[in-house]
Amino acid sequence: MFRTILAALALFSLALPSCKNTSPNPDGETSTAPGEDNGDMSKDKKAAKPSKEDIPAPADVAAPPKDAQKTEKGVFYKVLKEGPEGQPSPKGDDRVEVHYSGWTTDGKMFDSSIRRGKTTSFGLNRVIPGWTDGLQVMSVGDKTRFWIPEEMAYKGQKGAPAGMLVFDVELVSITPPPAVPKDVAKPPKSAKKTKGGVSYVMLKDKTEGKNPRSFDKVKVHYSGWTTDGKMFDSSVMRGRPAEFSLGSVIPGWTEGIPVMTVGDKTRFWIPEKMAYEGKPGRPKGMLVFDVELLSITEMPEPPKTPENVAKPPKKAKKTKSGVSYMVLSQKNKDANAPTPKPENRVKVHYSGWTTDGKMFDSSVTRGQPSTFGLKQVIKGWTDGLQVMHVGDKTRFWIPQDLAYKGQPGKPAGMLVFDVELLEIIDPNAKAAKDPHGH
Repeated sequence: MFRTILAALALFSLALPSCKNTSPNPDGETSTAPGEDNGDMSKDKKAAKPSKEDIPAPADVAAPPKDAQKTEKGVFYKVLKEGPEGQPSPKGDDRVEVHYSGWTTDGKMFDSSIRRGKTTSFGLNRVIPGWTDGLQVMSVGDKTRFWIPEEMAYKGQKGAPAGMLVFDVELVSITPPPAVPKDVAKPPKSAKKTKGGVSYVMLKDKTEGKNPRSFDKVKVHYSGWTTDGKMFDSSVMRGRPAEFSLGSVIPGWTEGIPVMTVGDKTRFWIPEKMAYEGKPGRPKGMLVFDVELLSITEMPEPPKTPENVAKPPKKAKKTKSGVSYMVLSQKNKDANAPTPKPENRVKVHYSGWTTDGKMFDSSVTRGQPSTFGLKQVIKGWTDGLQVMHVGDKTRFWIPQDLAYKGQPGKPAGMLVFDVELLEIIDPNAKAAKDPHGH
């Protein structure tokens, strides 16, 4: 239920521009929202055993008592236990670790980290306004009761607790955000530069080890600022590193991170043309990142661009709906072997290019095949894959009207896919598997 405590907000991330994750039905990666259990509590010494029992509601749950204090923004609070003297208080951009329980004013508990048996961490600027405001009156070790008015809680959002909410909170620890770099406004004269124009300075140089290639997967901790010193994203503040393919992030990262080896910490100044290029809702201008490279996972080298990517050759066949295709290899020579039907699910490896030869997606470089229902993908896939047998490798030229139809953020025009059909998953029969053991 802690998910409901998080304010609705759009997070900037290193996430790929939308056209970078545009398989017909990509296996979307899920990420735990900041503040939910994200694994960083496993070392928490204050973790308790989970309990199935609700925490009893406070006697004063219905309304704040007369001796309650009030913040300038209207959150009532009462200190239940003071922590040791001299402990710090959090600021609005800090990350905090807490134990808490929450009730509606009729005494019904709707959430509790105590009942789950472990503390919760989150950025104070990523939660409901009443938490952002209220927790700043606390010091580490304090236990405080808050009465948060609805306008500083969920404002009547459907599915969220309604009305004034009451929370008992224990502040366990505070993690301040990384300091704004002194040279955030522009790269210093000592900075080096990549061929594409990304400036960088090594903050910690391990010098030994392999560099990641542009298609490898990396795990990093990072923080990002605009050149006026405003932080817009930080895996450090989320309490967990980010992991992604270097071929699926902004170009400045794809080019910059390969100068690093595992253990390096590097500061990058990425020009706008290699960042988000002024896209709405993205940070603008030159961006500055501090990156620590934690690990490299070597991935398969991307497939080469097809020589006939610009248009289908004369010998290509065509489906009734207009998808051109050419069989590249055929492991199963049986003409009566099963082919997928629209109601089937299939497992495939694939790579996709626009007709100018730019690859926009590949399960091959991710090192993991994709599984999806044929009714859940673009029409050109639904139609085209029905000509394949398990084990076939086929190239498809899919017209725009059978692909993404000019949708913003999607690859435009005719698309070219190389597809290997690994498995047909029939809901009413046993799976037909690739006889060659894929």
